[in-house]
Amino acid sequence: MKAVQYRKIGAGPEVVEIDAPEPGPGQIRLRVTAAGLCHSDWFLMDLPEEQYTYGLPLTLGHEGAGVVDKLGAGVEGVALGEAYAIYGPWGCGQCHACSEGRENYCPYAADLGIAPPGLGAPGAMAEYVVVDDRRHLVPLGDLDPVETVSLTDAGLTPYHAIKAVEHKLYPGSTAVVIGVGGLGHVGIQIIRAISAAKVIAVDVSEEKLALASEVGAHHTVVSDAGAADRIRELTDVLGAQTVFDFAGVQPTVDLSKAVVAVDGFVHIVGIGGGVMSAGFFQTPMGAAVRAPYWGSRSELREVLDLARVGAVSVHVERYGIDDAVEAYDRLHHGDVRGRAVVVP
Repeated sequence: MKAVQYRKIGAGPEVVEIDAPEPGPGQIRLRVTAAGLCHSDWFLMDLPEEQYTYGLPLTLGHEGAGVVDKLGAGVEGVALGEAYAIYGPWGCGQCHACSEGRENYCPYAADLGIAPPGLGAPGAMAEYVVVDDRRHLVPLGDLDPVETVSLTDAGLTPYHAIKAVEHKLYPGSTAVVIGVGGLGHVGIQIIRAISAAKVIAVDVSEEKLALASEVGAHHTVVSDAGAADRIRELTDVLGAQTVFDFAGVQPTVDLSKAVVAVDGFVHIVGIGGGVMSAGFFQTPMGAAVRAPYWGSRSELREVLDLARVGAVSVHVERYGIDDAVEAYDRLHHGDVRGRAVVVP
């Protein structure tokens, strides 16, 4: 089968021919119908050799959807031909967090060698993928897999971050969304769908700010030296009750700190490496800073339900698997509007 793999440190992705995987006991093989690209893939591929711990070769793709193609021994409750989205942050399945469906916060996964598909385990950027357990499959129903697959990360991750501070998204409050890329443009829609908060979108790209307006942002602000002042003006000097930084680079982290209100929340979602000092005389009184990770199984179901009623959608650029390297190049250079999806 064809697969998109990272095979050599510093070399970027390649389209290769490999054997199709076979499901073991309790496992399910999917014929992949869609696989999403993510900046996290480039974060991984940009790591120097001494920091890279994900194994080589690595089939990419932690956003995946497909149709059940083959069952391993002992699998029950899953039928051939059914369509599923893959829940990516796999955990041990036994601890307190996993029992609550919050496998994104499993404290044992790393020590047990359990890794998400595409981020250690073979991913969905291929014609077939094996899922380790039926609990990591969420029914797609009649949702279009190509239009939906990115919600497994680009929808689930912002949803998790936003739901955690839903009590701060009250009428009259302000939410600042920094970075209107794959996650940010979905995050804006989620805030609008579940709250009456005013949304201010921030980005360096006028094109992405136009997308922000299309998906529901009330105001857009160019991310430059005057951004903090403009956000303060739009919030009557008080600042924003919630700030969601989907870039996470130092300038955006600094901006988040500059515009969060007293008793507000900053969620640094992007993995750009920015750092914020917090504490007395560092952040506004009562302000909290958090780095949320992915989301729970139940939250993925909720995100897909938002898609079913038309409250959330993803702007998708489609690519064939042979064009995956080009898609990754466009992603790396910030040229993707919304989310890039490979359709094997």
